[in-house]
Amino acid sequence: MWVAVGGNPQSVVRAGALGLPLALAIIGGEPARFAPLATLFRRAAAQNGHGSLPVSINSHGFVAETSQAAADSFFATYAEVMTQLGRERGWGPMTRAQFDALAGLNGAVAVGSPEQVAEKILFQHEVFGHQRYLMQSSLGAAPHREVLRSIELLGTEVAPIVRAEVALRAGADVSDASAG
Repeated sequence: MWVAVGGNPQSVVRAGALGLPLALAIIGGEPARFAPLATLFRRAAAQNGHGSLPVSINSHGFVAETSQAAADSFFATYAEVMTQLGRERGWGPMTRAQFDALAGLNGAVAVGSPEQVAEKILFQHEVFGHQRYLMQSSLGAAPHREVLRSIELLGTEVAPIVRAEVALRAGADVSDASAG
């Protein structure tokens, strides 16, 4: 069981105190601004005798053969969902410029080619040291075949790149990275 939080320090501390893994939902802005929450979580877990607990990063994303194809496929449905969410929370409508910024390396949305998405996950791994990454690709009325292809690329191309690089950074044998 994991505790999902979106940016509330009290929820992060509660998860750590209870000894439950943290699922950090990042749906907007720059993910690095959430790094203090991961630190707070780890501190709360340690102070409550739970040692080192796992952290996951959960975000919206979409993988396609090229970055342009991914952005073009994902933008309309993503913008529709985020604009609706914005109406409920007091944000303005999602623009393509905002989306493109979110899809950049420092943004919250993992959209692009397999190599770009892997680069973003690895960049975030340097910030958070997370053990798990969860991507939500099916937002709104996204075409089912494109969502399935995104999931396929995430599993067959992105994940092996990320696993191998994380293993290299940890000094582990790269062949071990493909086993998990």
